[in-house]
Amino acid sequence: MAQIRIDLQQIVQLADLQLNRQQQVQHRKVMTAEMRNRYLSAVLEQPIQNTDFARTEYGKPYLLEHPKFYFNHSHSQKHYALATSHRVADLGVDVEDLDRVVRFAALAQHAFHPEEIQHWRDLAEDTEYWFKVWTIKEAVLKASGLGIRLNLHELNTQAHATQNSGICSHPELGVFAYQCYVIGKAMLSVAWRTERSCQGFRLPVIAVHSHL
Repeated sequence: MAQIRIDLQQIVQLADLQLNRQQQVQHRKVMTAEMRNRYLSAVLEQPIQNTDFARTEYGKPYLLEHPKFYFNHSHSQKHYALATSHRVADLGVDVEDLDRVVRFAALAQHAFHPEEIQHWRDLAEDTEYWFKVWTIKEAVLKASGLGIRLNLHELNTQAHATQNSGICSHPELGVFAYQCYVIGKAMLSVAWRTERSCQGFRLPVIAVHSHL
């Protein structure tokens, strides 16, 4: 059976380092690359360095010496997540801080499908549901390999308020399944390509390793 491993780690608060905005961006870039390389080294049981990576036409990274090993990573202000698999090729992950200050209504109008907006309003604009939709959407787009080249509001995640797994599709992307987790103060979603079936979809074995 297909397996996915997810490593979730807290990020050192950059505000404590007294860096300006440009320095913070550069520091976070270096820090997340180091975490990615450290976790990949542990999973593959060999040293992984920045020079070991290449990118697809649409910018999705992969390992030159391990083209059949798949990974995707994401970071927020406070968390870093890395998803890896030896069998699930089209893999995407996204993490967000549940205490992040967001212009919820404005971003929903820009990025949510009309049905997602209506469901969010029906839930009295519940913030956890908002982050569920947002992270699923990002994870699916990353799994597709197209990133944000598709308008976010065109993709209906079909996210449910209480169910944390589901399936969605788009003519330009295909069909994707997803699983969501609330871990501490983080919303984490992982997505992968699948096929519709009268029997529904089958979850791979997902192991979440929290380093919070």
